[in-house]
Amino acid sequence: MIQVPQYAVFAGIMRIRGRKRMIKRWIQAGAVLLMTGGLLLVAGLTKNQGDTEQPEEEITLDWYINYSWFTAGWGENLVSRTITEETGVSVNFITPRGNETEKLNALIASDSLPDVVTIGWWEPQMSEMIENGMVYVLNELADAYDPCFYEVADPDVVRWYTREDGNLYCYPNSSYTPKDLEKYDNIPVNQTFLVRKDIYEALGNPDMTTPEGFYDAVTKAAAICPEVNGEPLLPIGAHVFDDTGCVSFDNYLQNFLAVPYEKDGKIYDRYTDPEYLRWLKLFRRLCSEGYITPDVFVDTRTQMSEKIAEGRYFCMLYQRTDMADQEKILYANDPEKIYIAVDGPKNSNGDDPVLPSNGINGWTVTMISKNCEHPDRAIRFMDYLMSEKGQKRTYLGVEGVTYEMQDGRPVIKDEVKKLLNTDREAYDRLYGADGCYWMLQNNVMQLSWQLELEEPLKQLAEWTYPYACYTGQYDAPPQENDEIGQISKKEKKLWSETLKKLLLADSDETFDRILEDFQKKREQMGYDRVLEARTRQMQENKKKLGIDE
Repeated sequence: MIQVPQYAVFAGIMRIRGRKRMIKRWIQAGAVLLMTGGLLLVAGLTKNQGDTEQPEEEITLDWYINYSWFTAGWGENLVSRTITEETGVSVNFITPRGNETEKLNALIASDSLPDVVTIGWWEPQMSEMIENGMVYVLNELADAYDPCFYEVADPDVVRWYTREDGNLYCYPNSSYTPKDLEKYDNIPVNQTFLVRKDIYEALGNPDMTTPEGFYDAVTKAAAICPEVNGEPLLPIGAHVFDDTGCVSFDNYLQNFLAVPYEKDGKIYDRYTDPEYLRWLKLFRRLCSEGYITPDVFVDTRTQMSEKIAEGRYFCMLYQRTDMADQEKILYANDPEKIYIAVDGPKNSNGDDPVLPSNGINGWTVTMISKNCEHPDRAIRFMDYLMSEKGQKRTYLGVEGVTYEMQDGRPVIKDEVKKLLNTDREAYDRLYGADGCYWMLQNNVMQLSWQLELEEPLKQLAEWTYPYACYTGQYDAPPQENDEIGQISKKEKKLWSETLKKLLLADSDETFDRILEDFQKKREQMGYDRVLEARTRQMQENKKKLGIDE
C-alpha cells in the first residue's frame, strides 16, 4: 500500500484505475502538472531564478542489476556525482556474484527485493513479482508524486507494457518501435560476424558465406596462425552456453541465414529448418576436428572477454557491443589485429541476413519494489533518468567538462575521447558517461545527439545498418507460471542439452539420431501447444503494433 503524505492527498485523489481511464490520464497530464505545482514545492522541489531544481534531502536507493558482469559504482565519477547533486539521490548497486537466476529467485523467495530492480524483459521473474504484488504500480506513483512522468514516458511504450488490469509496472530501456526503423537508416544492431582482420586479410579475404568457404577459411586460419602470443589460436568463438542454448549457434546463426520467424501465418519452427541444420552440421564437423575447442562450452563471459582482448579468436558470431571495450584494447595495441565485421553464413539463396533490432520490449525493464521506503523519490528519479536532461547526462556527461556544443552538436573533448577509446574502466571511474548507466537509456532520443562513431567501433556498427529489421512482433512475454510456460521452459532446457550433443556428435548420422530424439521428446512435452500460443501472441502483437498481415 502506498503511503501518501498530506501534500500528495490531492494527487492521490487523482489516481485512475482501468485501461480506458489510462488513456485519459495522458490527456490530463498537463492539467495535473499545473494543479500540483504548488504541492511539488512543498515536497521540496523549488525553483530558482535559473529554473534549476534544488535537490531534496539526499537518500540512497539500493538498485539491483541482474547481471553479474555489471561493475559500475556510484559517487566517484563525474556523472553519478552530478546526478546526485541534481536529484538528491545516491545509488547503491547490487549485482549477483554467481548465477543471476539463483540470486534473483532468492531475493523473491525471501521478500528482500532492493528498492529498484532491473532485469531482462523476457525473465519470468518479472511477471512473478507483479503477480505477487511485490512491485509498485508506476502510474499510481506518478499520479501521487510525479505527473511529469507522463511527459517523459513514450505513450506507445506505456500502452505496450500496460497490463490487463490497466496498470504499468515497469519501464524498458533501449526500446524501438516499427516506425523508428522506418524513420531512421542509422540504427545499428548488435549481431555481427567478426573475424580477426590481419588473419582474414592474410587468407585473401575469403568468402565465408557458404559452408565450404567457411570450413576452408577456418582450417587455413588455424594452419597459418596456430598461436597468439604463445597461446593456442581459438578458430571459432561463441557466446556462453546456458540453460536455453547458445545464441551464437542458434538464434544468431538462424538470423544470418534469414530463417523465417513465421510461415503461412503461423510461428515457424526455426530449429528444424533445413538451412539451419545444414550449417549446424558444418559446426559439428569443425568441432569433431578440433576447430571448436572445449573452452567454448564452459567459458564464462569474463573468460571470453579476456580472450577477445588477447585476439585469440579467429572468427565468431557475437554481439559487437559486448566486445567493444576489448576491441579498443586491441586497436590501441595494433590496429591491424582488431576484429572487423564481414559477411558471414548465408542460406543457399545467398539472402541477406535478417538482424533484429531491439523491439518495443527493449532490453531490460526497471521496477520499483514494494520494499522501497521512498517510492516518491524513486519514481521521480526514474523520471529524471528518462528525461532529455537525464539522457544527455548519462550519454554525454557534463557540458564544459566532457563535451562542448559546436554548431548545435555535442563534441567530446579530446582528452575525454582518448580515455574512452583506450581505457573504458578508467573512463567509467573518472567520467561515467557514454551509457555507463544504461538502465533507462533511450536510444532513439539519443540519436538527436549521437556522436560520430570512430574506429574501431565505426565499422562494426555501420556494417549492420542495411540488415536491421524489426521483429518485435515475434516476442513472447515471460510466462512460466501457466502450463504453456512450463512446457516452454522444459523445451528450452532440452534444447540447451541437445545443442551441445549435436555439436559434439561424432558423425552426421549420430547428429540426425540426436535431433530425432529431441523432436520426439519435444512432441511428447506438448510443444505444438507452445507454437499455437506463440502464434496467437504474434497475431496479438501485430494488432497492437499496427503491423499488417
